[in-house]
Amino acid sequence: MMQMKRRDFLLSAIAATSAALVTSSSAVAEAPTKIGEIGVEANVKDLERVSQKLVNPPFLPEHDQVAKGGPKVVQVVMDIEEKEIEIKPGVFVQAMTFNGTNPGPMMVVHEGDYLELTLRNPLTNTMTHNIDFHASTGALGGGGLTHVAPGQQTILRIKCDRPGVFVYHCAPGGIMIPYHVVTGMYGALLVLPRDGLKDNNGKSVTYDKVYYIGEQGWYVPFDDKTGKYKRYSSPIAAMGDTLKIMEGLNPTHITFNGKVGALTGDNAMTAKVGETVLFLHSQANEDTRIHLIGGHGDLVWPGGSFNNTPTVDRETWSILGGEAGAAMYTFKQPGVYAYVNHNLIEAVMLGALGHVSVEGEWNNDLMEQVQKAGPIV
Repeated sequence: MMQMKRRDFLLSAIAATSAALVTSSSAVAEAPTKIGEIGVEANVKDLERVSQKLVNPPFLPEHDQVAKGGPKVVQVVMDIEEKEIEIKPGVFVQAMTFNGTNPGPMMVVHEGDYLELTLRNPLTNTMTHNIDFHASTGALGGGGLTHVAPGQQTILRIKCDRPGVFVYHCAPGGIMIPYHVVTGMYGALLVLPRDGLKDNNGKSVTYDKVYYIGEQGWYVPFDDKTGKYKRYSSPIAAMGDTLKIMEGLNPTHITFNGKVGALTGDNAMTAKVGETVLFLHSQANEDTRIHLIGGHGDLVWPGGSFNNTPTVDRETWSILGGEAGAAMYTFKQPGVYAYVNHNLIEAVMLGALGHVSVEGEWNNDLMEQVQKAGPIV
């Protein structure tokens, strides 16, 4: 028998391991991270418990910008959903998602609150999943304590002790970590300061609207024989070919909120002249650089941390892979603004572009067309 190449052997082994996990939930019944003797118990016995209803991006759950009362236990239930999604007309991926969306929904708490997540992996799914909160401390961000096979659920409570906006993502181990992330399985957690956001001078600032944009690089295998992108029946079926494309480190498509054009046209973000908008942007794998064409970042919090003093009047701001960012802008002119990844190849050719449609009256003092285009005289 012809000897298999090492990479092909590894890919076959990965596929076989995944198939075994589908049929055996006991294979991952125990979390790979072991905790030691408990030294400090959670201080949650007397705290108020509130339930938070998740909503689909780009929107956020209802929340107060300034906390009311003391710390709370914020309870959230989230389902894992493996599903085929069309990221561009005629281009399909076998996505793995939190709550059925890419990105997964934004959760919102205040500094000092506890987030208590019930994570459910329905029996209809095919793979083992977990969740790694970049906002948390210990056990691989919770990833070591949350492995759930199809048909299982787990409950994890984390203390949100630093304000900012943070990525969460699936991280089941080994090569499955990048595979699950690049097939859509990440979201973000917003931890607001209890007394609200502050500008660069320490003055309180508020927003009229807030939007969550999740940027996703997709690696979709192409069939040279048919001239079309390949389509698969399940994440396991797609895995071998997708991993080979991933090795090139070049996404075939990039989306904001799960589909090319998901935030354009009738689905564009909206605002009015004079309104202040907080943009929350996450990228779980690749670096990006955000620019609002026709606008600015009035306040941009470095690294998405609200403990950092925000920088001001930014034209473009970077967000690293595995990071979420926060930027605030007050709109001064009506019109359609392009919200882009300012690698313009990725924005225009691959799909990393959205729109903000702004209503209001034009201000000629800021910009005026003095002469319409016509013959040179």
